Amino acid sequence: MASRAVWKGQIRLSLVSIPVEIHSATRSGARVRFRQIHGPSGKRVRYEKTVPGVGPVKADDILKGYELGDDEYLLLEPDEIDAIKLETKKTLELVQFVGTDEIPPLYYDKPYYVVPTDDLAEDAYRVVRDALRQTKKVGLGQLTMRGKEYLCALRPCGDGILLETLHYADEIREADPLFSDIEDDAADDELLDVATELIERKSDTFDPEAFEDRYDQALRELIDTKRKDRKSPRARTGGDDSGGAKGDDNVVDLMSALKKSLDSDGKSGRKRSSSGSKSSGSSSSRSKSSGSKSSGSKSSSKAKSSGSKSSSSSSGGTKKSA
Repeated sequence: MASRAVWKGQIRLSLVSIPVEIHSATRSGARVRFRQIHGPSGKRVRYEKTVPGVGPVKADDILKGYELGDDEYLLLEPDEIDAIKLETKKTLELVQFVGTDEIPPLYYDKPYYVVPTDDLAEDAYRVVRDALRQTKKVGLGQLTMRGKEYLCALRPCGDGILLETLHYADEIREADPLFSDIEDDAADDELLDVATELIERKSDTFDPEAFEDRYDQALRELIDTKRKDRKSPRARTGGDDSGGAKGDDNVVDLMSALKKSLDSDGKSGRKRSSSGSKSSGSSSSRSKSSGSKSSGSKSSSKAKSSGSKSSSSSSGGTKKSA
């Protein structure tokens, strides 16, 4: 099944714009999933949106309400929310770069593959990918999708670029209330030596295929056994399911845009624009960058990341012996 892009727009690095698509790097249907069935009738259980005293309501009649307190809500029309103009709806501007090990693991949320839309975009895409790899940096920026503005980190991943959404600082819970009761005394030296030796013995390179979801495997075995048993209870829903579903000129232009970016950054000192603000004087130059030539092209979906095998793995159990 072909992958569908969850976001289409451009990555911008100073005056260089690269048309890209973003695809989810994980699969949601890789594990056993169940439907709720009403035992006596054998029908699917449905969830209707209802209002007390009114009953079921139409989706078009539902508004978003912001709670003001005392059971009072401020109502917002869908058009009012859609009218909010954010540049990050179509542009992910790389505004800062940090070391690959500077972001704490608890900030990472979900991974996505970033792919160029065509051959022209691919030239600039490769330059950014290789520059990130050579400098050992991660690019930071923001984009808006699915009704939310995400903080993002971009890093090289095999032949492509991996985008990982990050939690904002106010979304991270403080660890102190949970860890404060843990004594800070040094561990016993002898016990520490034993634990260290065990860790060294079990150390190896990371291989995601060495781990399996044993619970999912057991569920599949149970389902397979019950399928073969004709006496196992079954239900027929009656089909009541409702759906839910490269040219040399480009290289020259890219080099020119990169050099102009360096000149522009040098003249403005080390000023950094916030992720939602627009760079002054750059709007006319952006349309001349290599990436902007390909903004109307069809997607070629060239993601060949070597890390794609790990997206559906789990640390539930390991095949390797200690």
